Amino acid sequence: MPAPRITMRKIKDVLRLKLDAKLSHQQIANALGLSKGVVTKYVGLAAAADLDWTAVQDMDEAALERRLMVGSQKARDYVQPDYGRVHHELRRKGMTLMLLWEEHRADYAASQTYAYSQFCDNYRRFAKQLKRSMRQVHRAGEKLFIDYAGPTITLTDGGRAHIFVASMGASSYTYACATPRETMADWLESTARALAFYGGVTQLIVPDNPRAMIADANRYEPRSNDTVLDFARHYGTSILPARPYSPQDKAKAESAVQIVERWIMARLRHQQFGSVHEVNAAMAPLLTRLNDKPFQKLPGSRASTFLEIDAPALLPLPLQRYEMAHFKTVKVHIDYHVEVERHRYSVPQTLVGQVLEARITTAVVELLHRGQRVASHARNSRVGGFTTTPAHMPAAHRAHMEWTPQRLIHWGQSIGPATAEAVTRLMAENRHPEHGYRACLGLLSLAKRYGKVRLEAACMLALQIGACQYRHVRDILTNNCDQSAPATTGEWVSPEHAHLRGPGYYQ
Repeated sequence: MPAPRITMRKIKDVLRLKLDAKLSHQQIANALGLSKGVVTKYVGLAAAADLDWTAVQDMDEAALERRLMVGSQKARDYVQPDYGRVHHELRRKGMTLMLLWEEHRADYAASQTYAYSQFCDNYRRFAKQLKRSMRQVHRAGEKLFIDYAGPTITLTDGGRAHIFVASMGASSYTYACATPRETMADWLESTARALAFYGGVTQLIVPDNPRAMIADANRYEPRSNDTVLDFARHYGTSILPARPYSPQDKAKAESAVQIVERWIMARLRHQQFGSVHEVNAAMAPLLTRLNDKPFQKLPGSRASTFLEIDAPALLPLPLQRYEMAHFKTVKVHIDYHVEVERHRYSVPQTLVGQVLEARITTAVVELLHRGQRVASHARNSRVGGFTTTPAHMPAAHRAHMEWTPQRLIHWGQSIGPATAEAVTRLMAENRHPEHGYRACLGLLSLAKRYGKVRLEAACMLALQIGACQYRHVRDILTNNCDQSAPATTGEWVSPEHAHLRGPGYYQ
């Protein structure tokens, strides 16, 4: 069975995390649920195409795909060195990259080889992928560790308050809040509140492997669900789950949870709370006290260390807070609508038959085609209903929709009151106004042939004799045209109908 095709949006995420966030290939693979080889492939294609994040960010998916394919063709033109052998040879005393490059060029003198600078860059990129063992060191603003405490706080209504805990990697600056449950919405909402508390965004957010967030809690290639990836994309960060049963991967979170249990939850054990909001109100002063408490063996406190180290290194918060969204794959029907939760929303009619992705929030339904938003509608819960934007319709459908009884009456009023009355009666004679549209359009179109003045006079006569149908008005105008008309006006009216044009018209 062939492997599923990787979307260009996910490839763009790979390049963002590599070129902008400067993460390792393994971190990117874990965060996006890809293999390390796939990450290496697309990073290499971007390098071959001379792409940086500034250029990639401004490209749409189609343009990025073309650039990567051109870049891969250029890379295949070069003889690829065996960087594994190069790495092994460098262990020899006195060996240099310059000597190995010269030997490589001599071995493939008849072929196209890399220049020395590109040879070195490719080797260094290869060397960074090699496994290393080292003491874990947290860089400023790099990681935010999140988790839920095991114990809960009992509420008077029989419910329980679950305690969410977040801790900065470098400073251990801690945030805690209570939620009614531990669903995906609770995880993401609490994380968004934590980022607002810190006033910035870290490069990585490290959770456990909760089922609410992680679709596949694989030890080597965990895969976050689409909503979690959308959350990370909104904040410009990455979700990197810890390995299952590996608390050492999130030692900061384990330590922060233990401290919150001892310094906050233990102090609240004798109090009674009726709601989660009351728990949060009681926790706020204790949380401030915890962060201001001096370290035992280090200078300063969590709060002062955060302001000195972590805060300057954080990425800026987006202008708007994340709104919870879930995704659904939909297909455009022949009527250029897609169905979301049994309601139909329109998209541009050129996308009929295409498969789109619906991003559904509390108030909005966005429809995406290859990562680009093609339609946005206010969410509607009416089952079986339609939400249609006129701009999405074909020209013929849009023109038909624009005809309304009021528009036809207004057109008749522009000719005269008798014409407007004739149009109104034509539509009133039918069970549904639309049944009279064609007759009204035929009646009003007579103005092009006979002029507005004569059409108004004919409609006035038709109203008097009680026959205002299209054929009667046409017959009146046709009979008048059979007589000779004065050259000055180009019109003729019988003597018995001269009073319709006012005194003194017929002489």
